[in-house]
Amino acid sequence: HLLKKYGFPQTRPATTEDKHRYELAGAAFIAIGFWAWSEKGVLLDLTQVTRLHGFDPVWLVLLVGAITFILGFAGCVGALRENICLLKFFSGVIGLIFFLELTAAVLAFVFQDNVREWINDFFLANVKAYREDIDLQNLIDSLQKLNHCCGAKEPDDWNLNVYFNCTNNNPSRERCGVPFSCCLSDPADSVLNTQCGYDVRKHLKGDWINYIYIKGCIPALEEWLPRNLYIVAGVFIIISLLQMMGIFLARTLIVDIEKVKFNY
Repeated sequence: HLLKKYGFPQTRPATTEDKHRYELAGAAFIAIGFWAWSEKGVLLDLTQVTRLHGFDPVWLVLLVGAITFILGFAGCVGALRENICLLKFFSGVIGLIFFLELTAAVLAFVFQDNVREWINDFFLANVKAYREDIDLQNLIDSLQKLNHCCGAKEPDDWNLNVYFNCTNNNPSRERCGVPFSCCLSDPADSVLNTQCGYDVRKHLKGDWINYIYIKGCIPALEEWLPRNLYIVAGVFIIISLLQMMGIFLARTLIVDIEKVKFNY
């Protein structure tokens, strides 16, 4: 009402509508995260969270949802109530996220060997916990199927998992095997064979190529990045532009509100 009274640009409705979408998207992410936890029984037994040694993808969904909801709430309420503190919080957090993204990209480029080793250790840790969480299991399976890879550096990385370990005292039926996502896909198969990886590593290594992917997921990722460098850079630029636009709109609204208050 102050902006309209003193003839300043009416920037609030557009920015409020955009931030309201942030809020709804954040709430949706949070709801999906809690639904996923309820399906796994985590909400009934919270100790399952601490027992999991691998990465639970639900944590990422909840984190993204919480940040998006908080940003949407701060921007929406700040624009509606002409609250400068909330608008500064909104623009400041987006600026911080942009700075962290830029810092992570620079550090990843400068310390490529360290990043490669960290990714390898992270993948191996999740290989160990493959059967402990259904979401983690689906994530690894999707990664291996999409990139036509198996394990971090080689299929033998699955020895780290108690179910696929190739030791003689392992009673598991999956002993000396690999997950089905490592198997070579056959377009003629109409039904997914989840047992195709059984006993594969009992064969000679030279014969593995007939049954499973022998390339590790880390080398596959290293080959994928150069081929899709422009796509990755384009996505990063688009996200950065959207973030800068959000900062610009918030700062513009703050300036308009301060002008109105000064004239008032």
